[in-house]
Amino acid sequence: MNRLRADFQAWLWGEILLVGLLGASLALFINYPVLRTQYDLPQLRIVLQTTFAFAGGLVALLAFVRFSVERRRTDLLLGGGFLVGSVAAAAFNVAPLFGGESLHRPEGWAALAGGVVGQAIAAAAPFVRGNSRSRNWVVASAVALPLVVLLFGWAILHADRGALPSLSAQSAALTTMLALQALVCLVAVVGWGTRLARQPDDFAQWLALAFTLQLFAALHLVFTPPRGTTFVAEGDFLRLLAFGLMIVGAWRAIRFAEFGRAVAEERGRVAREIHDGLAQYLFAVSTHAQMLENGTPVEEVAPRLKEAAQLAQQEARFAILALSSAGGTAPFDAALHRYVEFLTADGKLDVELEIDPGIHLAPDEQIEIFRIVQEGLGNVRKHAGATTAEVRIGQRPSGERFVTIRDDGAGFDGEEVRKGQGLRNMRSRAESIEGGFTLSSRPGRGTALEVVLRPS
Repeated sequence: MNRLRADFQAWLWGEILLVGLLGASLALFINYPVLRTQYDLPQLRIVLQTTFAFAGGLVALLAFVRFSVERRRTDLLLGGGFLVGSVAAAAFNVAPLFGGESLHRPEGWAALAGGVVGQAIAAAAPFVRGNSRSRNWVVASAVALPLVVLLFGWAILHADRGALPSLSAQSAALTTMLALQALVCLVAVVGWGTRLARQPDDFAQWLALAFTLQLFAALHLVFTPPRGTTFVAEGDFLRLLAFGLMIVGAWRAIRFAEFGRAVAEERGRVAREIHDGLAQYLFAVSTHAQMLENGTPVEEVAPRLKEAAQLAQQEARFAILALSSAGGTAPFDAALHRYVEFLTADGKLDVELEIDPGIHLAPDEQIEIFRIVQEGLGNVRKHAGATTAEVRIGQRPSGERFVTIRDDGAGFDGEEVRKGQGLRNMRSRAESIEGGFTLSSRPGRGTALEVVLRPS
């Protein structure tokens, strides 16, 4: 809790500093009109509007990706809001200009209204809690409904274009809409800041900063309106910077979410291994101790009790190693070497481990390769009857990265390959990192498996 409070206070002070700097610059532009820099650059305006539409769509996509991982309603609303704003900008601000025509009033008002609606949905996102277990049609309807409303509103505006005020003049209607946009951004800043105060969320920090920039971009339009729809002003560059922050924050959030899901899955697997391995050995220790209490001779029970205790100790070491690596606290190669040391400590299996020092492995690849090697060597020790095994993680001259595990064990036939749960697990792990999995084995001639990794 103290750490959460300290992180929030650090963010709050940074937010106060940013608001102070942006507020001071806005005051200068208001009081000294000579400082205002507005240029009639239609081509640059199109580029900026296209960038806004593309960046908004990218943030929406990244938010939906995180929603697919964590199923948070917050991400669903966030993605829907940015998608609405992006589509509105592309359909009404960008597409009409590619024909060489000027922006008409209905399109301009529809783009502005779509941006406000999208920002309002995104501003509501931090106030929503819980996860969604709904089907895909709910997600589709959450996105499609605002878009339908937006298109319907544009149709109405287009039918009565003569009644619309010009976007080139600072009319009361335009001022009201821009002020409403600034208010929505303020609500978003407060919402994401409040969410950050409740729980640690790296994405919330980035969104709060981005919406702060969006807030002052809207205020620039209120107090220092552009002279026309083809002009580029200070607020446009603030919006560009805001979208950049959102993209960075969304990308970081996805990486954290994917890694968190992988950690959770691995911890669950380790828990099952403890249940199936360590718990069984501890049960054996308890049973043998009960036999001693019942008067069974010590010389008969002691060897089996000692063996069960040693196996339980080894299983506990394996579980600790797996948990530490799943939490990301140990470097990949160090964790793998430690696992091999534990596996071969009793001298029953000799493992040669070779890792190319120049190979680069992504975080998700490190986790899955560690598990593949762990599963493969575990199978070699338990089932193959092998005395030696070889593990190589390297890169061929062609650039192809690979992982191979070979042993001199008894081997097995194709029917056993289809039945083996461990082999299915390894194949599934290889597929999860877009790797190819091949295995060859013949009775009496050992086993060799290879994982070819995705292009780096």
